[in-house]
Amino acid sequence: MHITDHDTGDRLRRSLGIGRRRFLGTCTAAAAGAIAAPVFGAAPVQAAPAAGLPAAGVPGRGKGHPLVPEDKRGIILYTVRDAIGRDPHSTHLPSGFRAVFAQLARFGYRQVEFAGYSQHPDAPGGADLGNVKGARLLRRWLDDHGLRARGNHGFIPPSWPLTKEDLDTFKRQLEIACILGMDHMGTGADPTDSSHKADWDVAADKWNTLGEIARRAGIKLYTHNHDAAYDFLLDRGPLDAQGRPTRSSGIRKLEYFLSVTDPGLVWLEMDIYWAHVAQYKFRTYTAPDGSTRTKIFDPAGLVARHNKRYPLFHAKDGVVNTTNGQGYDMVPFGTGDIDYTTFFSRVGHHHYHNPMVEQDNAPSDGDPARSLECARIGYRNLAALRRR
Repeated sequence: MHITDHDTGDRLRRSLGIGRRRFLGTCTAAAAGAIAAPVFGAAPVQAAPAAGLPAAGVPGRGKGHPLVPEDKRGIILYTVRDAIGRDPHSTHLPSGFRAVFAQLARFGYRQVEFAGYSQHPDAPGGADLGNVKGARLLRRWLDDHGLRARGNHGFIPPSWPLTKEDLDTFKRQLEIACILGMDHMGTGADPTDSSHKADWDVAADKWNTLGEIARRAGIKLYTHNHDAAYDFLLDRGPLDAQGRPTRSSGIRKLEYFLSVTDPGLVWLEMDIYWAHVAQYKFRTYTAPDGSTRTKIFDPAGLVARHNKRYPLFHAKDGVVNTTNGQGYDMVPFGTGDIDYTTFFSRVGHHHYHNPMVEQDNAPSDGDPARSLECARIGYRNLAALRRR
């Protein structure tokens, strides 16, 4: 891919204060092309310009309906965590929650997912906004910029049975979620790190209990998972020295979790990138008779079978790399090899799912503007997706 609008590219680089070579190096030439290539979609929310970064612009309308409706285009704030956490006195770039919200809205985003409530102590509101007063301030800033909070990767009690301290903390987090207007609250960790069925049964009991507490607060509790959760469950003999099964029936750990949790209490957020890593990594299992069997994971197929249990997605992209053990290298959304047009077309329910752009490696010590620029790329490419 190459830059098709040199004026746009030049304006962008001037506004960021960087030269052409460095610009192409920070988000790769492919990502730079995605910035200036024509993008089709509805006009984004407009907000006051923020110093140091351009707006996404108003994309033109193309053929076909968007796969991701305008009001469903979101981003998890982990992608721009460096911007939220940096000293506002040290840079002209957006810093802290309030300024970052303004910039994200200017790009066109309508939704955000939190990854905690901390920022630089010199940013408006102070360092810790994870309390009732802070949540009210965050909610006001979200409302000011036409943004909606969809979820948070926050506190899930480590204890089971629940200690009083953990239960009280969990309820405080639910209160904050309600103030922020969230209808989901979750975590970025698996329900258990184990591969054994008995441990997933315990995890299911715990999550059903937590899910009921969350439901009473009007919140859907969700678990967000990486590749390990899609490995095969050890649920068949022979047993090891500790009496645990060593072989599999062929069901994956998270598939089993779906089958033993209450669909009205426990929800999931698929990280589509890590699901594709799992598709690459976990292709065979040892059956009860000792034979090796092949079973290829189908991420979109899993969602299609349990569609309403996946209100949230992480929309993260990767370029195929079969030498790193993962199958992919992470890149800005829309510049990789994961077929998001096919994925979103297969799962359907476009007005139900909420895709959140994420890029774990967007922050860069060498380029403080990079994470917000990758967020901009992500929005434009998310808006560009069209139904076939």
